[in-house]
Amino acid sequence: QVQLVESGGGLVQPGGSLRLSCVASGRTFSAYARAWFRQAPGKEREFVASIVWSGGATTYADSAKGRFSISRDNTKNMVSLQMNSLIPEDTAVYYCAARGYGDTKYSYWGQGTQVIVSS
Repeated sequence: QVQLVESGGGLVQPGGSLRLSCVASGRTFSAYARAWFRQAPGKEREFVASIVWSGGATTYADSAKGRFSISRDNTKNMVSLQMNSLIPEDTAVYYCAARGYGDTKYSYWGQGTQVIVSS
């Protein structure tokens, strides 16, 4: 069983920064890609950013471009999301996800970490 565990959420003022991390554990798992999604109250879950594990190619939602940065640490099997210039609209539960080789969707999910942007 693959487990994804997020950390780093919290309360931050508008304009502030947070860094989320997600560590994978469990059976040996080689992800094709890892990603961050988020779900705000009353809204559907949405894509934030992704990174291809081999090569490091990244993709961002328009709302994240220029403010968020996704990165990986192969030695720790960890993916991080650096979030800068946070705005109240970034308030959501952030989920880490992983997609295996040959998978067409993200099949592995973390439990989520809450991010609240408020003064």
